[in-house]
Amino acid sequence: MVLLAEYLSINANVLNEYTKKAELTVEVEQKDVTTYASLGWKEVIGGLKSGDLGCEFLNDFAATKLDAIMWPLLGTVVPFEVRSDQAAVSTSNPKYTGSILISGWNPITGSVGDEATVSLGFPTSGAVTRATV
Repeated sequence: MVLLAEYLSINANVLNEYTKKAELTVEVEQKDVTTYASLGWKEVIGGLKSGDLGCEFLNDFAATKLDAIMWPLLGTVVPFEVRSDQAAVSTSNPKYTGSILISGWNPITGSVGDEATVSLGFPTSGAVTRATV
């Protein structure tokens, strides 16, 4: 599969026209429960789950564009949806939803001649769900 048309929505704003990359990672803490009965083998169980929505955007400072959408969200927890394609949600195009904390915003980065990009990771807050309908 080649990603050609990812879908990203943050706080009900569809951000496809600005998004160069969206990566959702979810993980579970490893809790060590090794005892002498483990006979020298480490034993682990799952603990707390967490996630991160990593994004790379092409910034736009016009009145209703990306910077104007994201700046007011700084410090708030908002809903997100991401999927591998902009087509309808289906068994071959599941959507992942949840909430993220807008924990930072880098409106101006780069060097002479660079495109105005913003690369950030937003931690999830609460459950991340997967749906096919």
